[in-house]
Amino acid sequence: MTRRAVVVGTGHYLPARVVENAEFEASLETTDDWIRSRSGIERRHFAAEGETTSDMATAAALAALADAGLEVEDVDAIVLATSTADLTFPSAATMVQAKLGMTRGFAFDIQAVCAGFVYALTNANALILSGQANRVLVIGAETFSRIMDWSDRSTCVLFGDGAGALVLEAQSATGSKEDRGILSTDLNSDGRYKDLLYVDGGVSTQNTGHLRMQGNQVFRHAVEKLAKTATTALERAELTTADVDWIVPHQANIRIIQGTAKKMGMSMEKVVVTVQDHGNTSAASIPLALSVGKSRGQIKAGDLIVTEAIGGGLAWGAVVLRW
Repeated sequence: MTRRAVVVGTGHYLPARVVENAEFEASLETTDDWIRSRSGIERRHFAAEGETTSDMATAAALAALADAGLEVEDVDAIVLATSTADLTFPSAATMVQAKLGMTRGFAFDIQAVCAGFVYALTNANALILSGQANRVLVIGAETFSRIMDWSDRSTCVLFGDGAGALVLEAQSATGSKEDRGILSTDLNSDGRYKDLLYVDGGVSTQNTGHLRMQGNQVFRHAVEKLAKTATTALERAELTTADVDWIVPHQANIRIIQGTAKKMGMSMEKVVVTVQDHGNTSAASIPLALSVGKSRGQIKAGDLIVTEAIGGGLAWGAVVLRW
């Protein structure tokens, strides 16, 4: 027998304010058609004044716990993926810990931008496999609206705010590829590509900064690297694309999603897509899509899922899991 990290609960949270593409037409030289045709995005959610990353993460965590039928006392750890924490320190994860009333265990943030949730899942899986934790809340949460340059039409229309969460639980399994839970992971990064996607400020530069992106270059890297990391993760699990029920990708751009599916030889009918309603929510996009996909009735027990993401760094990776 072996241990597997099995998803037993999902949840998500989206801010109340919905921003349609048409809202940008008043301040930018852009149109709804222009945004849709280049990104597939129709609307996104923006956090309210005073609403923080840890607030949204807490709401998503509570929803995931309720879905799992668990209480906060049942959780050993919180791993929170974000690039937009409330403060420089302490971590947003410890703030969520406090807001949940969790007085045991441990909590920490992971920062790998849009690939953050894949990194968080991989780390949470390792905690469970090592016996360090039996149940882990894995959260992705972002308030990217706070780091946008609202004069840059090529970036500010792409991003949104929100949070998603999973509860991972240690369960006994056979060790075969038919097990439920995380079956394999693959992580990668290459810091030579830092200038393709970054924020031009930070603590040591004493400047808050704004998001900067070379969209065409990011696209060129994204399709190739996402297809390769997904294929690598499947090979590690001794599986192929023919075994996959759903790809749940990072929701950055519909053309990247379509290009990656095509390169993997998979139909878009097997891809969970939420980018039209949420925009790019960075580390929150995969858990949001998993939660929404489950609530739609798309994702069911026993389904084989591949999640993949790429973000600033560049950092990218994939996780193969059976629901």
